Order: sequence, then C-alpha cells, then structure tokens
Amino acid sequence: MSMNLGGGRGSRRAPMAEINVTPLVDVMLVLLIIFMITAPLLVSGVPVDLPDSRAGALKQDNTPVQLSLDRDGKLFIDEQAIAPDDLAAKLTAIREARAADEPRVYVRADSSLDYGRVMRIVGEVNAAGFGKVALVSEGTGEPSSGREQPNDE
Repeated sequence: MSMNLGGGRGSRRAPMAEINVTPLVDVMLVLLIIFMITAPLLVSGVPVDLPDSRAGALKQDNTPVQLSLDRDGKLFIDEQAIAPDDLAAKLTAIREARAADEPRVYVRADSSLDYGRVMRIVGEVNAAGFGKVALVSEGTGEPSSGREQPNDE
C-alpha cells in the first residue's frame, strides 16, 4: 500500500474553505449570559420596600417614568428628588417632551405609606395627562389566577 503524503513537487494543498464558528458561538453565549445577569442589576432607583402582589410582570415597550415614594414620604422622579408641589409641572414637562410615544409611568411606593397619599400621587399623574400608569409591587412567586394583566389604571 502506498500513500501520498503531499510532499512531492506537483502536489498542492487545497485551501480550507470551512469557517469554524465554534469560537464565535462560545463567545456569543458567554456575552449573552453576562448581559442576562447584569441587566437586572442596572435598574437603578430609590430603595423602596415594595408590597407583594400576584399580578404578572408588565411588557416594556419604551423607557418608563418612575415615580418613587420612599418610607419618609420623599418624592422622586427617576432618581431626582422633587417637592410634591412641583410634581404636576414636572410631569407636564415630561409628557410634552415625550408626546410622540406616551411613556408609561411606574409608581413605586413604600408599603408602609398611607394608601391615600399614594392615590393622591396617582391622581396627579393622571391629571398631568398620562394614560398608562402602573403600580409596582414585588411578586410573591406564586402564579396569578391564569390572568396576566398589568396593574394599569
């Protein structure tokens, strides 16, 4: 049996025409895992002790406006502290700046706050012209009763 080892003068090696995608897939999977782990950590906000709820999570289409009421009753839009008297003017300015996409407003209130105080804030948001208002709560881990609708008002 003879074997051609390709060492002769007339033999040429054919170019390798295959692309090895295994390293690309490995890198992409690692990046996907990193982003899946770090994305929830990037949500910043005011630390608030949220009440529990069995409602499902909301689908997010665009960047929402987050209103937060902490344990002391201080009011924040995103992370910026504001006076309660300035809330209507700030919300009107935000609505006019984002008139094209009608942003959703997330109201996050500490569970120890008075219900009436939270509802006054929701009323201010509604009076400012926002139609998509959601009350944020922490899930209990139990599935809802077959219904997955947001807590919109």
